[in-house]
Amino acid sequence: TEIRGATMALIGALHPIATALVAGPLLGERFRGRQWAGFALGAGGVALVAGIGAFDLGRPAGIAWAIGSIGALTAGTLYHARFCRDVPLIGANAVQLAAAAVAAWAFTWAFETPRAVWTPDMLAALAYLTFGVSLGAMGLLLYMLRQGEAGRVASNFYLVPGATALLAWAFLGEDLPAAMWPGFALTMIGVWLIRQRT
Repeated sequence: TEIRGATMALIGALHPIATALVAGPLLGERFRGRQWAGFALGAGGVALVAGIGAFDLGRPAGIAWAIGSIGALTAGTLYHARFCRDVPLIGANAVQLAAAAVAAWAFTWAFETPRAVWTPDMLAALAYLTFGVSLGAMGLLLYMLRQGEAGRVASNFYLVPGATALLAWAFLGEDLPAAMWPGFALTMIGVWLIRQRT
């Protein structure tokens, strides 16, 4: 079921569009033509950053899991925006993380052999995932959903592949191909257009 990170980035670009499409009838959010153009530019920018030829249909199970995960993220975003805006952030984050932990535990035991090698690198990665991603990033997402519209908040996900590529260049010494730079620009312009109110 393994797929490339670039493939996942392309599938992940469906999240802002799907959120915006459903947020209209479900939440009453409305987007103008320039904002829909922003969604298109954002998706195009992700395609350039990830590599247009990266989409690999040779792994249907991996593609299905990826689409399912984006569907779950979209549903969770919309549910929170619809029903949980007034729920305290710490409580909301705790409930979501507890539910995710139970699901991850079940999937791990069903499909893998649980094993951990406790090295300094492993502990550093675990600390980052716990405090940087689970508490920091998820808390920020929930805060933004409380303050703004779901479609506009979801548009920030267009920036993730570019930010990841820059971090990989800065900390892991990975290359930044020239083709990525237009992708960075497109995603930033796209997000800027989406966030315009008029």
